[in-house]
Amino acid sequence: MTRKYVDCREIPSKSGCTVALSADSEEELLEAACQHAIAVHGETDTPELRRMIRQGMHDGTPPLEAGQSRQERTGEQRPH
Repeated sequence: MTRKYVDCREIPSKSGCTVALSADSEEELLEAACQHAIAVHGETDTPELRRMIRQGMHDGTPPLEAGQSRQERTGEQRPH
């Protein structure tokens, strides 16, 4: 089983959130990321929010370099 992560540093925001979450399952990560988005960013739990979080999931663990997104390290473009 491959560990999954989401990293708020990859999403432009006024708050400049630097939280990264990881879990052993996609479902566990989705629930934790939804709770974070709701509690910290004031989002509403909707199918669209969950779709966006799933799209932002990556295999592995988040990078240690604060403020450096995956796109900055790899040149990868995120689908909109």
